[in-house]
Amino acid sequence: MAWTRDEMAARAAKELSDGFYVNLGIGIPTLVANYIPEGMHVTLHSENGMLGIGPFPYEGEEDPDLINAGKQTVTELPHSSYFDSAASFGMIRGGHINLAILGAMQVAENGDLANWMIPGKLVKGMGGAMDLVAGVQRVVVVMDHNSKAGDVKFLKACDLPLTGTHVVDLLITDIGVFDIDKKNGGVTLIEIAPGVTVDEIRERTEASFEVAPGLA
Repeated sequence: MAWTRDEMAARAAKELSDGFYVNLGIGIPTLVANYIPEGMHVTLHSENGMLGIGPFPYEGEEDPDLINAGKQTVTELPHSSYFDSAASFGMIRGGHINLAILGAMQVAENGDLANWMIPGKLVKGMGGAMDLVAGVQRVVVVMDHNSKAGDVKFLKACDLPLTGTHVVDLLITDIGVFDIDKKNGGVTLIEIAPGVTVDEIRERTEASFEVAPGLA
């Protein structure tokens, strides 16, 4: 048994704190907005120039002019503000965004991240990913532990083009949660999905990791 996409997003939402400015990446990370604890004030930021993003609109109520960086339609809030992308990236590069929750194609045990392209496949560009991992105070990655073909995605070293080196602080997959010490090295498995064993995780992982006390 493994966590669903929504359960992974709910786990990622536990990394939020009151007053945080947060950037959510494309894919599973966008679901985190549905699990912000009641009473907690979190401001969502988008690279295309919006601060204070509301929930996804109901069908038929979409405004095509209100989109996030992934071109998904969103809603605005009473305190939403708008600015050009230069100001938006200034917030990121200036260290004013507390947390980025991103998807990934690969993560390495030293915190390296590859999340923007697969060689041979047409992509429009890296977008804001490189700036986010370099300028944001903390980076959490949410991804499936293995690809649909069964390929390992948590590796000793990424073999896809990197987005950033030594940038990932926490990795949440459908079978476990890993704390990554990107400065001193070392990975610790700190949570396991229901019905999953440590042995199964080791079989599906190339990266080396320790197991937190009480999980084995």
